[in-house]
Amino acid sequence: MNYWLVKSEPSVWSWDQQVAKGAKGEAWTGVRNFTARQNLVNMKKGDKAFFYHSNEGKEIVGIARSSRKPIPIRPTRPASSSASTSRPTSR
Repeated sequence: MNYWLVKSEPSVWSWDQQVAKGAKGEAWTGVRNFTARQNLVNMKKGDKAFFYHSNEGKEIVGIARSSRKPIPIRPTRPASSSASTSRPTSR
């Protein structure tokens, strides 16, 4: 199992929104940074990730688990090429 750091601005996608998705989880899409996208591609089912709020709060607010391997996504713009789905495991 690997451990990752995923970050989101709480005004865009917060830990509370992630928790509200429950076991269904939510796909991480729209990642523009190449290295960050590659890290999502490298995530395996069961890997854990620290969920970090950037810009506001600047802290780890929870732990999520990758609930499936990445899914290729047909980009709507060149930056969005893959997604990984995560579900909350603890706060």
